Amino acid sequence: MAILILLLAVVVIVVVVLIGFYNSLIRLRNQVKNAWSQIDVQLKRRHDLIPNLVETAKGYMKHERETLENITEARSRAINAGSVGEKGPAESALSGAISRFLVVVENYPDLKANQNFLALQEELTSTENKIGFARQSYNDQVLFYNNKIQMFPSNVVAGMFSFTVEEFFELEDRGERAVPKVDFS
Repeated sequence: MAILILLLAVVVIVVVVLIGFYNSLIRLRNQVKNAWSQIDVQLKRRHDLIPNLVETAKGYMKHERETLENITEARSRAINAGSVGEKGPAESALSGAISRFLVVVENYPDLKANQNFLALQEELTSTENKIGFARQSYNDQVLFYNNKIQMFPSNVVAGMFSFTVEEFFELEDRGERAVPKVDFS
């Protein structure tokens, strides 16, 4: 009788531990999904701002058709990217197009003085900062989740219930990681 009670206690403890691991994996997976939705919200905001910025600039930048088309095409590719792995390169290309666009804007003092353009540019800058923070938060959540499903003993539960590794949101290296050179000479 004592062995049966001991066996039943061990089974109950194992079941409680398994439930605890399973619930923590579910919580972490949901945190990853929530973090991605925060990025997605900011990316949508960015995608919505770009046409207004381009339209405002069109009147001033009549000779910069290629620059305006590049930013529009990059936006379209970014919107149509599906997975996290596809979004990284597409958003990186869009960031590059926006950067080139803002460099070209420097040649148009009337445009730089336009209040509507300045407001849109400030919104875009704010959105870029929010995307950076959201990306950092998402990658942190992915790290916690991936560690949990790959480390013993929670990896046993993760394997039993088909939890899979999530992708980090990484930008293609287009010079974003390079430290800018400052030269005051």
